[in-house]
Amino acid sequence: MAPMADSHHHRSTTKSAQKSFKSRHSTKGSIRDRSKGKIEEGEKSHRRSPHQQLMSKLDRRNQARQKQQLKHEEHAKATSVFSGRNGAPRIIAVVPLCDDGDSRAAVRKLNESLDLDEEVPTQGLLRTNVDRFKQKIEYVLVQRDLTAALDACRVADFVILILSPEHEVDQLGELLLRSIEGQGVSNVHTVVQGLDLIEPPKRRPQVVTSLKSFITHFLPLQEKVHSLDSRQECANLVRSLCTTTPKGIRWREERSWMLIENVRWPIAFDSVSSIPESGEQTSELVLTGVVRGKGFKADRLVQVGDWGDFQIEKIVAAPIESRKKGRVEEMAIDGVEEENTLDRPTIDQDDLAELAPEEVAMADVDESTLSEVTTDKRGVLLDDHHYFSDDETHLPEVPKRLPKGTSSYQAAWFLGDMSDSGSDFEDVDDLDRDETMGTPALPQDGMEGLDTTTQRDPTEAEPSEYPQSEMFLDPSPDDEAEQLAAYRSRRQDEAEEDLEFPDEIELNPNVLARERLARYRGLKSLRTSHWETDEDKAHEPEDWRRLLQVADYKAARSQVTRESLAGGVQVIPIQLNYSVLRYGTDTHKPGTRVLVHLRNVPTSFQSSYSPFKPLALYSLLRHEHKRTSVNFSITLNFDYPSPLKSKEELIMQCGPRRFIINPLFSQAGNTPNNVHKFDRYLHPGRTAMATFIAPLTWGSVPTLFFKRSPPSSDPSNTTTTTTAPLQIQLIATGTSHPPSTTRVIAKRVILTGHPYKIHKKLVTIRYMFFNTEDVKWFKALQLWTKRGRSGYVKESLGTHGYFKATFDGKLNPQDSVGISLYKRVFPRMAMAWRGKLGEGEIGVRMEVAD
Repeated sequence: MAPMADSHHHRSTTKSAQKSFKSRHSTKGSIRDRSKGKIEEGEKSHRRSPHQQLMSKLDRRNQARQKQQLKHEEHAKATSVFSGRNGAPRIIAVVPLCDDGDSRAAVRKLNESLDLDEEVPTQGLLRTNVDRFKQKIEYVLVQRDLTAALDACRVADFVILILSPEHEVDQLGELLLRSIEGQGVSNVHTVVQGLDLIEPPKRRPQVVTSLKSFITHFLPLQEKVHSLDSRQECANLVRSLCTTTPKGIRWREERSWMLIENVRWPIAFDSVSSIPESGEQTSELVLTGVVRGKGFKADRLVQVGDWGDFQIEKIVAAPIESRKKGRVEEMAIDGVEEENTLDRPTIDQDDLAELAPEEVAMADVDESTLSEVTTDKRGVLLDDHHYFSDDETHLPEVPKRLPKGTSSYQAAWFLGDMSDSGSDFEDVDDLDRDETMGTPALPQDGMEGLDTTTQRDPTEAEPSEYPQSEMFLDPSPDDEAEQLAAYRSRRQDEAEEDLEFPDEIELNPNVLARERLARYRGLKSLRTSHWETDEDKAHEPEDWRRLLQVADYKAARSQVTRESLAGGVQVIPIQLNYSVLRYGTDTHKPGTRVLVHLRNVPTSFQSSYSPFKPLALYSLLRHEHKRTSVNFSITLNFDYPSPLKSKEELIMQCGPRRFIINPLFSQAGNTPNNVHKFDRYLHPGRTAMATFIAPLTWGSVPTLFFKRSPPSSDPSNTTTTTTAPLQIQLIATGTSHPPSTTRVIAKRVILTGHPYKIHKKLVTIRYMFFNTEDVKWFKALQLWTKRGRSGYVKESLGTHGYFKATFDGKLNPQDSVGISLYKRVFPRMAMAWRGKLGEGEIGVRMEVAD
């Protein structure tokens, strides 16, 4: 076979690369200009980012060194609070998840791995000095108690979860795990207790693998399950606790906080006073702890556990006394005798008032609005206008019949119809129609949810298909009652009905709709129509005008955050001449042991205080004690069996505070008119916005929602020692959102009717109203169908509520006709929680301090 000739091909490109210009041949002038920071002419028109610029080897090395130094400074800043002889201890919460878990035995195993012999309590606080790593550890031992576990994990730098190789995690243990994860948690370590009891030994790795698979379902970052029976693994775990930088919790690090080590109540009865309003005895309380987080200021209020908010009298330094030989006497003279006051409140101290003064609120009230009489109104409120029964301005303008080709300018010069016959005329469409929004909407939401593809002008503007009204005979009362019962028999229970027929109500034939729905109004569009707030002033809650109003949330939060960064007790102990402990004002290294003196603490809390339960103090940011209309996103868990009804009692935990709430559920998101539809039920897996009146919370803080269920009435179900007296269930989680008193929650009701007779676009409707007066009252509202048609009421028929309506298209006999009415609902007041999660004690209503 002859060889094939080489096939012809073109070269890949016609451009040839030239040699790059060598910088060593640059002139002295260009080198001097470049060293002065000037750029070349060709580079002025094109801005390069730092990643696009070609850096020299020296610049890259310098940049790497700067990043290394910055990272080292951040690490030193994060760990400086733990460094030194007088550094803060690392707080470690030990929580057993299984029935046979023992936190005391777990801590004893960790101490034995470092040859530390200390007495470990069953529960409470244990402070240990780890000389090998030059660190201090403070264990917080808790039992299988939901309240104590949540309180301990909120202040912990590390959390140790104890699992069992033989017993599975029960419902209480899973509740503890989900709640700890939901409220925000720092570094977590998992240990298994009693692994050596598994026989044969070859099954032990399988058990550890199974436990790791379980814990990673809730905490995916868990890399290992440590065995407390291995001395080497215990030592490695303690090394990790002493050397790892805790990541912290964001909402906690934005505030100042401390774990209370000691509570000192007044001994002398003379120091006890009473509040004139309530007659409750109060006294000064002294708390001891180490300041953590941001600067601790005496001007800010503090939250102590579930006791409430209090004012600070003063903050005093409380260093741990040195025990070195030869210096004990000098420390006693210079350190104990003098009281080193770090901070005292100023005239800028926050007060305990939760509401604005009544004088300020009354100045904004319009008396004319409150005294407005509604009896002279003869029509429903549509947007911002009351339409009367003889007013037809709600209907579209009747289009003129003009010669073909007539422009909109020429049409202004024709008065009335200029027609001899309808053969050569056309209808002039309205050129200023509202544009539909891009987001999907339902027909009941207004104009944006209707079918605009086939929408035309109502047939009322065209020659009538019925030259004369035909005779209409009302059915007999018995026949009408029987037909109405058969029509409504398809409805199911209330929760399922809300899911299938949301917001639909059924009127009693003997009830007047204009009286039953007197507070309701109509909206042309739920998302864009203006909401007239003057109509709601007569129905506002008593203290609505006294709530905190935040006009610009972002600016206010930035200002409050900047205030928390400056000043306050952020001092570190400094050793001077090895004799006296004094305090400096280095704001870069927070952490010192202090005594906090609180004012007017009720003495009744002394009986409820237990030294074996963790107690923490949190400094509130400015205005966080004042009440307002707060909003929280809430997502119902998928495993919750039934829908959650609005206004149902829940227990909410947000940051350091707990409340008993009856929230209003509404649709989340932002709308142009700030109107959001009220939801009667929150169904499993869905997200809504929960609104109620409570103290303000700055920032995005994780939130837990619990629900109490009554104890079982079955006598065979005996209560064990590990079962709480009152069962509680974590049903939802959420996040705090900006508060707003101008956010309108509109409760919608839908009145539906049945198409009785259909003739093209003219339909006779029944079962929506039951008397002629109601038809005339709601005549201005727009009718809609579930298939996207729209129309208006034409005229009433008979005396039983039947009426004629015209639509923009032919109706399907299976379609249903409805109208949407809206009423503003206001949130309810929350109550502060003063009990224990799982027990029967309820909350205490927040008092108003004027």
